[in-house]
Amino acid sequence: MLTDFLLASLHHLLVFGLIAMLVAESVLLRGALDRATLQRLAGIDMGYGLCAMALIAVGIGRVAFGIKGYDFYLHNPWFHAKMGAFVLVGLLSILPTVRFLRWRKALAANPIFLPDAAETARMRTIVRVELILLAAIFVLAAAMARHGGLSL
Repeated sequence: MLTDFLLASLHHLLVFGLIAMLVAESVLLRGALDRATLQRLAGIDMGYGLCAMALIAVGIGRVAFGIKGYDFYLHNPWFHAKMGAFVLVGLLSILPTVRFLRWRKALAANPIFLPDAAETARMRTIVRVELILLAAIFVLAAAMARHGGLSL
């Protein structure tokens, strides 16, 4: 029981950390970008990636060692929908991560580098779509937890 409680608690904290980092990226991308902001974006995105990896590890731990057991998850269509949405968020996050790294590299080569407004707007849109998908994951998680009362 304690293991399940600890894994569930850590899982929720990591999800909220993930959301906080995406919100921070979204806020930073809506304003004028400068050297400090570009460096902050890259740092926050690195934290986002580390948080996502920890979330995956803890999620696997919940499936393997949680009180519900792996059978609950593997036969739950809401779990598969939730995982699909999470994979989509992960795939969407690749482009901003690559851009932020390129921006950081360009900034190192040219101290007055600033990305163009259109590219910044595209990254902002992707980050906001990720946030919307994370909201959908919350809905899918609620449906998953009530698997017995809901069916597809």
